[in-house]
Amino acid sequence: MGTKMNILVTGGAGYIGSVTTVALLKAGHEVTVYDSLVKGHRAAVPEGAQFVQADVGDRAALDEVLGGRQFDAIVHFAASIEAGESMQQPGRYFRNNTCNSLVLIEAAAAHSVGRFVLSSTAAVYAGKDSPLSEDDRLEPANVYGQTKLMIEQGLDWYRRIHGLHYAALRYFNACGAAPGRGEAHSPETHLIPLTLQVALGQREDIKVFGTDYPTPDGTCIRDYIHVEDLATAHVLAVDALGERDALTYNLGNGAGFSVKEVVQVAREVTGHSIPAVDSDRRPGDAPILVASSERISHELGWNPKFPELRTIVESAWKWHSTHPRGYDTWSAPPPA
Repeated sequence: MGTKMNILVTGGAGYIGSVTTVALLKAGHEVTVYDSLVKGHRAAVPEGAQFVQADVGDRAALDEVLGGRQFDAIVHFAASIEAGESMQQPGRYFRNNTCNSLVLIEAAAAHSVGRFVLSSTAAVYAGKDSPLSEDDRLEPANVYGQTKLMIEQGLDWYRRIHGLHYAALRYFNACGAAPGRGEAHSPETHLIPLTLQVALGQREDIKVFGTDYPTPDGTCIRDYIHVEDLATAHVLAVDALGERDALTYNLGNGAGFSVKEVVQVAREVTGHSIPAVDSDRRPGDAPILVASSERISHELGWNPKFPELRTIVESAWKWHSTHPRGYDTWSAPPPA
C-alpha cells in the first residue's frame, strides 16, 4: 500500500464515486465526500467517510473545505453523464461539467492539492471498429465527450503552470454492483438496469435500438466494466501520481458485449423471459465501441477481476432485486 492520504471525492454519493470511496477507505486513506445530492444519495456514502453537501461550482464552499485541512488528492466524479441529453441541453453540460470542474481545479491549485484524478470517458475518441487505445484520434461525437476532453486539457495546463499531477481515466459503461451499492439513476438510461427492470415488473419490455449493424448478431457492441474494477483503477491512479505528473488510461475489457448478449444473460440470471422489442436505430450510435486497457495493465498492473458478463449481471441483479426502488429501500451492508 502507498502513503496514507487525505482525499476529497466529488460525486462520492453517486454510483461509481461511492464504490470508489469504499475502495479508498479500504486502502487506508481518509476520505471526504463532496456531493450536491442533486443526483447522488446520502445513503450511498460509506461509513468512515466525512460528508459535505455542496456544489462543485461553489468556490466559497470549496475554499472552506480545502482550507480546513490539507488534502493530498481530489478524485473527481461529479458531472452530468448522459450523452444523448448533452445534445439536447449543451449549455447545461458545458456549465456543469467543464465550467464547474475548472472552478474545482482552480481551487485545488490555490490550496496546493498535489494530485487530481478525473473520471473521464472514452467518448473523447472518434468512433472506431476495433479497441480504442490512448493514442487514437480525439474527436468527441457529442457534447458530453467534448466537456470531458476540455477538462482534460485544462488539467494539463494546470500541470504545466502549477505543477498539478493529474490522471484522466477514460471508460464507457460502468456496470454491476458492489455490496450494498448499485445503480439508482433517475431516469435510468443504462442497458443492464433497464433490462433488469423488466424482470422486476417495472417495465414491459426492453427496446433494442437497431438490429442491422455490421456485428455478429446485428446489435451494437459496447464495453462494460464492473464498478469495483473501476474503483480499483482510481485508487491505483491516485497512488501512481506520486511519481508521475500526467497519466491517461483507458479502462476497458477490449472485447465488448452486444445488446442481445446482455439481454440473454439477464434472462438466464433472472429466470425471466424479458421480452425484447426491435426498434429503429438511434442517431449517432456506433456499431462497436470498446476500449483497450493494455497501458494501465502494463504500467500499474490493473486487470479487471470481474470481466465476465454473467458475473456483472449477477451482481447487478442482486442489487436491483433487493433494492427495487434504489436507495429508498437501502439498508447498510454488514461490516467487511
